[in-house]
Order: sequence, then structure tokens, then C-alpha cells
Amino acid sequence: MPSISKKGLSMPESPIRKLVPFAEAAAKKGKKIYQLNIGQPDIKTPEIAMQAVRDNSIEVLSYSHSAGFASYREKLAKYYERNDIHVTAEDIIVTTGGSEALLFAMGTITDPGDEVIIPEPFYANYNGFATSSGVTIVPIKSSIENNFALPPISEFEKLITENTKAILLCNPGNPTGYLYTKEEVQQIADLAIKHDLFVVADEVYREFTYDGVKHNSIMSIPELANNAIMVDSVSKRFSMCGARIGCLVSKNKEVITTAMKFAQARLSPPTLAQIASEAALDTPQEYFEEVNKEYTLRRNILVEGLEKIKGVKVAKPKGAFYCIAELPIKSADDFAQWLLEDFEFEGETIMVAPAAGFYSTPNTGLNQVRIAYVLKRENLERALQILEVAIKQYTSK
Repeated sequence: MPSISKKGLSMPESPIRKLVPFAEAAAKKGKKIYQLNIGQPDIKTPEIAMQAVRDNSIEVLSYSHSAGFASYREKLAKYYERNDIHVTAEDIIVTTGGSEALLFAMGTITDPGDEVIIPEPFYANYNGFATSSGVTIVPIKSSIENNFALPPISEFEKLITENTKAILLCNPGNPTGYLYTKEEVQQIADLAIKHDLFVVADEVYREFTYDGVKHNSIMSIPELANNAIMVDSVSKRFSMCGARIGCLVSKNKEVITTAMKFAQARLSPPTLAQIASEAALDTPQEYFEEVNKEYTLRRNILVEGLEKIKGVKVAKPKGAFYCIAELPIKSADDFAQWLLEDFEFEGETIMVAPAAGFYSTPNTGLNQVRIAYVLKRENLERALQILEVAIKQYTSK
């Protein structure tokens, strides 16, 4: 029998989706499951985006330009301009989700064996993107003790070798919800310039910042223009995860020219989803204000509720819609599976994402979980009640 590739065998499982079979089995038994494990917002997609698809009169669903519709890229550039990111349509390549943008970025700036430094915990799929590109992730650990703030720059410098090609940031962060300050973003920029590195910034949660704190983009630092690559997506901003539309943005012309080769190899991003995404850019500001207000309330309910559960430690997020919670258990993997297989409270249970999968360092975050506050407030309150009961039962086994 032919053998599977070493690359395929080394591809990591998603900590977000690996428990799905257990959830499906639990649902078949009639259990109601509150899904705190995945960042699928329940906020309604802007009607203007849905209507644009309904009203479309295309007779042939043809390819678009490999970089995406020119009209969409021009509109995106205007959107970025309003956010103090000064780019043109030529600096943008529309991709099939932010995931493809990250793959294009890695393919453009790294060779097999190269290294990318990433503060951990980080979005679990970065591991998969790195494996598929033959890239080595060099983690630098941040801590729940200080809300997962940026580690000291001196610690970054210790990790830089001749194989280091980039620093990858998620800002605001998934899974931590940490929002880098202007000073921290500038420190990373200075470090990248000093060592001639790229900075790849995953900024898909830009709109989701709380407590009056502003998001700071790497694309807003003029001296970093040739080093900066931004990854973006409509998935969270417009609650359009299923559209699978993202983009890669850089003012470095070599980066764009090279990334275009990868874009051409997959022909084009999806046509109907681009139509919806272009229309979504006309969403009124009030939509974001209401969404932000709702997520702030949800965050407060979740964090305050977790802080009341004995033995639980939680980092208060400043952005995105996730938090990391440390539980009074030894194995979050075992606990998460137990929640689905062996536990129920009044016919209900919860689903969480074990945080170890968000770390690259072995045996790290074993007692932590990522929780997404993407449910209605009353459902979050019920989920917290279930979690407290579950912890008491699990720790008394």
C-alpha cells in the first residue's frame, strides 16, 4: 500500500475541531451543547451583503482576476484609509479566507527550514500553515499572569538566528484576546528593521477592541513599509465566516509580485463571496458600534463569571472575542472530552477548546482552555453555571 507523506502525518489536529465527533455523539443522545470552542459569531451578517448576492444578475459564474475584483480592492483601500492604513488597490490581493493569505505570505517569504517567531499561545492553525510550508515555528511564551502581554524584546533577540525570516503576530489575539499597545507594535517594528525581518500581522479582529482602546496596525508604521505584511478577513468583521474571503496586504512590491504567483496558481477567489464582501464594506458604522457593545457585555459576563468559579484564573481580553482560562484540573483535553462523553447537567453540557493546541512548546497550557464568547448573553450565563458544576464533579472523581 502506498505510504502517506511525512508532511501529512506531521500535520497537527485542530484543537478547535478535533472534539467534533464526541459532540456529534452527545447531540445524538439528546444533549444540548453550548459551543464555546469555536469563533463562529451568532451576530447576523449585514443584510446589505446578503442582498447583493440575491440581487446579482450574473449569468455565467466566471473567474475573477487572480488578485480579486479591482472594484473590491479599491473599496478595501478606502476602508483601510479610514483606519489610518494608507495602501492602494495594487497593494492588496484578495484571498480565499485569511488562511490562504497566511499560506501565501509563508510561501512568499520563507523556504523549507526557515524560522518564524510567534508569541504563544497563538492561533492553532499557524502550526498547520507552518507544517505545510516546511517552516519551523519558534515560540516565545507569554503568560496568563500579565494577560499575555508582549514578551520583552530582549527575549525575542535571543531567538533570532540566521534562519529567522519573520515575526508573526495576531493583533488582537486569538486565543488570548490580547491587544498590543502602540509601544509594543513599535518595538516589534524596530526589532524587524534592526534584523531585516518581515512582520506578518494577522489583524482580522481589528474592529473588536474594548474599553476605549484603539487598535494599532503594523501597516501604520511608515518605516516598516517594506517589512510589513498584513493578513485580513471578512469572517469575523461582518460575521461572514462561510464566505471565505480574506486578503494579503503589503506595500512591498516584491512581496505582492511573488504572492501573485501563488494567487494565479489557484486561479481566483470565489466570485459570489467577493460580491457579498464588497457590498459589506457599505455597512453603516452603527452596525460595528452595536456589535462592539454586545461583545463588551458578553466579555464582562464571561470574565466576571469565570472569576467567581473556585480555582479558575482568567486573562481579561482587550480585543477579539476569546479568552484563555486556567482551570483547577490537570488535563484540559481529558476534561473537554469528558464534558461531551460522560457529563451533563439537566440535559445540557458545554464544549471548550483545550489550550495546549494553541502552544508550540510541548506540555504547555495543559490545564487551560480557550473560550469564545460568541453566544447570546443568557446562553453564556447558563454555560458558566454548567462549567462550575462540571468542574466540581470532575475534580471530585
